Amino acid sequence: MIKKEEILEILDTYNRDEITIATVGSHTALHILKGAKLEGFSTVCITVKGRDVPYKRFRVADKFIYIDDFKDIKNEEVQEKLRELNAIVVPHGSFIAYCGLDNIENNFLVPMFGNRKILRWEAERDLERKILENGNIRIPKKFNSPDEIDRAVIVKFPGARGGKGYFIANSKEEFYKKANLLKERGILDDEDIERAHIEEYVVGANYCLHYFYSPLKNEVELLGIDRRYESNIDGLVRIPAKEQLELDMEPSYVITGNFPVVIRESLLPLVFDMGDKLVKSAKELVPPGIVGPFCLQSLCTENLELVVFEMSARIDGGTNSFMNGSPYSYILYNEPMSMGQRIAREIKLALEFDMLDKIIY
Repeated sequence: MIKKEEILEILDTYNRDEITIATVGSHTALHILKGAKLEGFSTVCITVKGRDVPYKRFRVADKFIYIDDFKDIKNEEVQEKLRELNAIVVPHGSFIAYCGLDNIENNFLVPMFGNRKILRWEAERDLERKILENGNIRIPKKFNSPDEIDRAVIVKFPGARGGKGYFIANSKEEFYKKANLLKERGILDDEDIERAHIEEYVVGANYCLHYFYSPLKNEVELLGIDRRYESNIDGLVRIPAKEQLELDMEPSYVITGNFPVVIRESLLPLVFDMGDKLVKSAKELVPPGIVGPFCLQSLCTENLELVVFEMSARIDGGTNSFMNGSPYSYILYNEPMSMGQRIAREIKLALEFDMLDKIIY
């Protein structure tokens, strides 16, 4: 594991008047880079030819680092370019998937916003459950084997898949039938099936809660809430039940887009309580804990109970739904505030008060 002292030594060589905010051209790069520019930073986008179009057309990147394949992010020459630019990298889901957790933990010697140690805790289901359970946050029941299935369950698989390959099952037999069908289609392999995460299917309305924890202020902020468009399930539910049966089509849960929502105001105390509990749990288990953005993906039951089924310990894709701010960020800041701009503002404040060591690893 890269030691924080190594990163701080690199940071000491930086020209702090010329800090660049960098990220990979995917996921939430548009508003990460736009937010950085709004706070006065130069920006750099790491991308491949053909994927640079949005960042050019929306004019959010001052510089580009081109690579042949996104997996090349981890290469030493890319890291050297970033250090030469006095870059602080903002990690997101695509960056983690392309660079790889092992490389982020052991080889990526570029200052990153946030706590790089906590990224594994969102990626590995057992660690994710541990940090949520330690915070006394309500989560779905887990089944250790398909043999234990005695109710409707949702089956998930390792890695940043955006919902790809997930399915619903009601029995051991249905589990293997659907898993083998996805294997035949090349969506899953034997290792995926062996490592399947099986949990109870909670019926409720979906709310993805986007928070920001500021170590500089020691405060958890609620910046926005979204829901997801998932394919093909959102198309299937628009078809009457009779026609659904005739189609004989397996639903999938691939996230294709997001839209902003607000939650009933009486639930906000519970929303803040869950955010506070996760921050406290993370400090205990993975010090210094969560730094900056995180997300709790939840379901609200008919009893107005919030059940958390996933967490993100970095900026989540749903923050794209409030690039110009949300009702919550507007109330808090009296101005449009995206998650990308909030990250940049924290970096700006840390530079001003000489506290970069509190937010960089």
